[in-house]
Amino acid sequence: MASLYVTPEGRLPPQGRRLYARIVMPKASQPKRQSRTKKAKARRPLTKKAMALEAPTFSTSVVAWYRQHGRQDLPWQHSNDPYHRWVSEIMLQQTQVATVIPYYCRFIDRFPDMQSLATARVDDVLDYWTGLGYYARARNLHRATQVILRDHDGVFPGAFEDVAALPGIGRSTAGAILAFSFHQSYPILDGNVRRVLARYHAIDGWPGRADVARRLWAAAERHTPGEDIGDYTQAMMDIGAEVCLRRRPRCTECPLSSGCKSHNQGNPEQYPASRPRRTRHWRATTMVMARDHLGRVLLERRPATGIWGGLWSFPECPPEQSPERWFQEQFGLDIKSGAPWDVVPHGFTHLKLEIRPVPAKLVGTATIVESLDRVWYKPGSSLGRGVAAPIRRLLERLQEYPF
Repeated sequence: MASLYVTPEGRLPPQGRRLYARIVMPKASQPKRQSRTKKAKARRPLTKKAMALEAPTFSTSVVAWYRQHGRQDLPWQHSNDPYHRWVSEIMLQQTQVATVIPYYCRFIDRFPDMQSLATARVDDVLDYWTGLGYYARARNLHRATQVILRDHDGVFPGAFEDVAALPGIGRSTAGAILAFSFHQSYPILDGNVRRVLARYHAIDGWPGRADVARRLWAAAERHTPGEDIGDYTQAMMDIGAEVCLRRRPRCTECPLSSGCKSHNQGNPEQYPASRPRRTRHWRATTMVMARDHLGRVLLERRPATGIWGGLWSFPECPPEQSPERWFQEQFGLDIKSGAPWDVVPHGFTHLKLEIRPVPAKLVGTATIVESLDRVWYKPGSSLGRGVAAPIRRLLERLQEYPF
């Protein structure tokens, strides 16, 4: 058994002796000043052994905080079913918990398992995603369930490589699912966790840069424990979401503040660096809300790529053209347009869109034949298709519009 070093404060193991002597012992009794070579060695990165000693301290503090203060009654926490955890993790990408909860409950009620989701129409899936944004997430979720049915006999895979290969799932999402549902120890690095680690280690630079991302992943790997991985993973998410806030972080409530470099420097809000500013383009479009003699309005499926890919919307007319002339050229039918409604602005991360809605009526009883990408819809009835939030609001307004 290793001998213990007796100090006034108690006993220290051998590896603590030098640290105690350096901090507590009088200068006269301390060793002579280190040479430049020894100082250089002291500034080198931590060895794997040192990292291993540091990690439990970090993770133990995080887990202890979670068990007292963390969120432990979220709807997706009631089950370790990987399907439920997967759906929640996809919805939580770039979306806050409070926003996700009602969508998640409604989605799971409609698609309770992978079989029900995989066999559903993509339009039905998008309909239940409407309002949550980033609709590629829903299309990828739908595709991934079909991959699981085909390649994994309908059983969610338990190997990291198989999970990360599914459409819409990256390294961090795969790690979270495996941590929660399979108790496998993998690091995660979502937006909240990036902020916590960037501040704790004072890692400068925008996390979207490859070199900064590598340093953050290295920190995530260093701190990820081999035990209590589910609690640790949720705790890191919770600390980032509720304590280590983007602005005005609550450092006095943080279990990591004593070791946090940015907190000790007095500048936590400087980390991580913001994304370099980029120009948001501007675009205007005229949406023709053409109704037939039965009061139905024409909707078209948008292209799979681009804005609102795969969702349903009104036919779009270039803003410089007359809606009547454009509609006649596109569909071979005449319309009579009314006064345009007020412009509807809508923002994307890369684009400012201004929608000019124009109500119109078909002249006569001629109509357009429905197809896979074109339908007539009666405002107020069940649509059963995915539409973007601004389009849904316009459809709701059409119910009140005199026909």
